[in-house]
Order: sequence, then structure tokens, then C-alpha cells
Amino acid sequence: MSVMGELNFFLGLQIKQCQEGIYILQSKYTKEPLKKFGIEEGRTVSTPMETNVKIDKDEKGKSVDESKYRGMIGSLLYLTASRLDILHDVCLCARFQSYSKESHMIAVKRIFRYLKGTIHDGLFYPKNEFFSLKGYSDSDYAGNIDDRKSTSGSCQFLGDCLVSWFSKKQNCRSRIHFRGILLYSITLDETNLSGL
Repeated sequence: MSVMGELNFFLGLQIKQCQEGIYILQSKYTKEPLKKFGIEEGRTVSTPMETNVKIDKDEKGKSVDESKYRGMIGSLLYLTASRLDILHDVCLCARFQSYSKESHMIAVKRIFRYLKGTIHDGLFYPKNEFFSLKGYSDSDYAGNIDDRKSTSGSCQFLGDCLVSWFSKKQNCRSRIHFRGILLYSITLDETNLSGL
């Protein structure tokens, strides 16, 4: 085994190491789909999706090229490895890959316009001697307009650093109305870690 030096790229992720910590981003990869799908020009937006718009099947809408739509979704899904700010919106748009309409394409292009304006955003993991594991979980009750199914999500932080996350549409409908946020916390310091 040989020493190759400091890690700079790994599976499309750019890794920048500095005295304060590690920064992970995908700005180089983000430029490729912007160019491929012709979204390099035009204005940027401040949010990946409009807050007051709910996406549905749009059965009466005009159909679009499904292979192009799937390619755009695939590119966006790859970017969610370091861009958690688009995760929910990309997963929402991915639900409509088999019957994509013009309204869905407009939502996907908005996500790309958001990425164009935030191309250098990513994850930062600072050096820290104290770790506190925190987790958050939330769900929307019957939030999907088409089938009234809920979407739940969770994220876990080690200190101030996000280390795990997911967002999933439930398989069945709930008969009980429950709305809540779960927070759990575990504190790890040198005394707790010595026994591991």
C-alpha cells in the first residue's frame, strides 16, 4: 500500500481539508448537468421550490420527454450526497418519472436554477473534540395531494455536522392523526468514548 497524498476527489465529491475541518462539495459535477440540459443561462432563484405550490400528478397537463426528465432527476439525485437543501424537492419530483408533465419539468428546472446560484454550497465538518449526537424526525400528515399518504424524514447530527438523513413517502395511509417532532440526543465525550 502506498501513500497517495491528501484526498481531493472521491466518487465525484470534492474534498477540501483545512485547519478548521473538512469541506465536501460537488461544484465541479454541478456544472455538467447545467450545461447538458441547457440551464447555464438565465436567472437564479433563492429557493429550490416555491413554498406555496404543491406538486401533484397533473393528469390534464402536457406530457414531456420522459427520458430527459429521468436524466435530470438522476443528476439531481447524485447531487443530494452533498446538497441536502435539495433532497426533499428532488425526491418529490422523482415520484413523477413515469408520467412526467410540463409542471414537473418546470419544478425540476427551478431546482437546477437554484443550484446554479448556490454552486459552491456543500457540507462542512469542523474539527471538534466534543461530540453530541442529535436526531430529528418529522412527518406531514396526509401531505400528498393525490393519495393522501404522509412523507416522513429524519436527520442526525454529530456535533454540528450532519451525518445521516432520509425522506420517505409512506406505503400506507394513516387512520390516526399524529403530528409531532421527535428529538433525541446522546452526548459523547472522552469519558464515554474510552469504553468503546
